[in-house]
Amino acid sequence: MQLSGRKTVRHALLSAVCVCLLAAMTFAAAVKGPISNGQKVTVKGTVISRDGDLVKVRDQKNGSTVAVKVTDTTKIERKKGLSHNGMDVTALVPGLIVKAEGVGNADGQLEAKKIKFNPDVFPITVAQQQQIMENKAGVGRAQTTADQGVANAATAQSSANQAQTTANQGVESAQAANAASAKNAAAVQTVNQRVSDLGDYVTLDQTGVYFAEGSYRLDDTGKAALDQIIAANSNINGYVIEIAGYTSSTGGARYNQRLSEERAAVVAQYLRENAGVPMWRIVVPAGYGETHPAAANNDRKGRALNRRVEVKVLVNKGLQESSLQAGSLQAGF
Repeated sequence: MQLSGRKTVRHALLSAVCVCLLAAMTFAAAVKGPISNGQKVTVKGTVISRDGDLVKVRDQKNGSTVAVKVTDTTKIERKKGLSHNGMDVTALVPGLIVKAEGVGNADGQLEAKKIKFNPDVFPITVAQQQQIMENKAGVGRAQTTADQGVANAATAQSSANQAQTTANQGVESAQAANAASAKNAAAVQTVNQRVSDLGDYVTLDQTGVYFAEGSYRLDDTGKAALDQIIAANSNINGYVIEIAGYTSSTGGARYNQRLSEERAAVVAQYLRENAGVPMWRIVVPAGYGETHPAAANNDRKGRALNRRVEVKVLVNKGLQESSLQAGSLQAGF
């Protein structure tokens, strides 16, 4: 019995050490990229997360994750629409398709000289982003469980049976954590699928945001309207935001189409960054040019009413059925 107990303790120690090594290797792979120091690199892919000035991009070619370092000299600009140069790193939100050019640094990261993105390409990758966060949390939980297993094994020399019980509890905890992670990711994917089909919904509230001629700048009045509609509906479960941009008939059709898209995009950006609305609650913002006028374009008052973005708070019947499930994944909005 004594020999069997010692073997059990050794097995528990070996298993704990393996889990620690696996967690360390996973963390290192997530931070470092296969980029040599001084190597010129261009990568195109989807932003999956951002932590300060470090942006993680999934390469479209091979599916690898590349850590892109944004410095004070990095130029961030749009590739289409009304051109913007010198944008802030906060514009690089998860889901954007970006192209980064630069050289590798000593940390295996791509130190970017230039980053370009297309505001028209705005895929909602909620399930994928949630899975990444859950996997990262799972690694942390596994490492915590491994550390606890090592401590238990060190103090269990006098009781082989107790060490075996502790090891079994660690296995059960890891299995429960993996099951919860998979359940959360599946629930978010279900919500995202139902949001993409708004064929049967109810409009709970709406507001209009208005712009000066030829401008997509959001003024204080527009910001106040957005803050008010979000505050008034913050207690609604399962809501989504629909954003539609429009223009007056002044100017060409092609220019007005781009201007309406810019207006919709700036409203979506404000809701995400200032009103606290998660990206997965915002239906892809759309611009409709000079179509669907709210008033006649033959006088100044009518044209002013048409230079607008319509913001609607919607509740889909499918989302109402699963609002409790979705609400358990993220508090607040």
